[in-house]
Amino acid sequence: MQTESQQGPLRVLMLFTILNRGGAETMVMNYYRNIDRSRVQFDFAVHRQERGAYEDEIERLGGRIYRFMPLNPLTFHQYRKQISHFFDEHPEYKIIHGQCSESGYFFYREAAKRGIPVIIAHGHSSHVPFDLKLIMRTYLKHRMRPYLTHGFTCGDEAAIWLFGKKLGKRAIHLNNAIDTRRYVFSEEKRNKVKSELGLSDSTLVVLHVGSFVMPKNHPFMIDVFQQFHQRHADSVLLLAGAGPDRKSIEDKVARLGLADSVRFLGSRDDIPDVMMAADAFLFPSIFEGLPVTLIEAQSTGLDCLISDRIPKEVIVTDRMHVMSLQQSPSQWAEQLLQLATSKHERTSTLQQIIDAGYDVRKNAPLLEDFYISQVEKGLTRTLHEPKK
Repeated sequence: MQTESQQGPLRVLMLFTILNRGGAETMVMNYYRNIDRSRVQFDFAVHRQERGAYEDEIERLGGRIYRFMPLNPLTFHQYRKQISHFFDEHPEYKIIHGQCSESGYFFYREAAKRGIPVIIAHGHSSHVPFDLKLIMRTYLKHRMRPYLTHGFTCGDEAAIWLFGKKLGKRAIHLNNAIDTRRYVFSEEKRNKVKSELGLSDSTLVVLHVGSFVMPKNHPFMIDVFQQFHQRHADSVLLLAGAGPDRKSIEDKVARLGLADSVRFLGSRDDIPDVMMAADAFLFPSIFEGLPVTLIEAQSTGLDCLISDRIPKEVIVTDRMHVMSLQQSPSQWAEQLLQLATSKHERTSTLQQIIDAGYDVRKNAPLLEDFYISQVEKGLTRTLHEPKK
């Protein structure tokens, strides 16, 4: 590995597990496309050997991707050595921005030891369910705090979960901003996508965008759509995303006889257009940070039926409709049908989204200035004083 020259843009090292089309990854890519890359450049440390969906684009934009072994208690010693070796070879990094929250602990600790002036952990989730991983995650989130200079968050609940109530109040709120120009509703794009998917004008289209992981609540989603489909047979559920639970959801769809009415779209780069083709957006998550997909859906004027477990900060327009997960799939289906069959015009919500601070073209220069100003200040400890 070659040591970087000090000339050129300030390089920020982003920490991720894998660079697929998840919420945090999409948020960072939105900023990455809109920053002035002659001033600030993003590089990425990932923890999977397989290439992620965004890697080709990152390399086209000038970013570098470094691969590390997965975080595993059985290989912590080797992992720490790998990180130490990386920083020996790359002293150019003055900013570490951990998008994998507490999982960046070993990076944060090594960076603090080397006097790196800006060390950020970014909170993207407001809750973690109880399982064996929670024990380790709780341990790491407490251990990481003394090594951070800043905490970033998508919302208040995510800040409290990751940093605690006291330090969470000091976290910097960075909106999960989008390029609002891509989400202005277009009848032409709607018709184009419906035609490509073989959907008639009369077909009611329900959409979900999200990874196939437990928090997204896909099993409940399928139960809701089964009830919905019984009420309106000319309907289809589009599921955009990838993830470990996809196979089990495909199996459930087949068992319920819904294989012809549930489409698995995989990861797509035309999500704004797919949203325009939909009649309603279904999002019954068990927990969330602040999902960027709901900002996107609102931007297209799409009615969204969401669970009461999602932070209320995401409600920017009157297109958001909240239901309790205590209510039955049948009740959800009734409400979803009302939304999907409503005849309201898909009017532009662009100005509301911009006014709420979700336009990445306005936010990106602020993030650039933050990075540069913090490095110019030199080593600071604004979140927490490190332990001796």
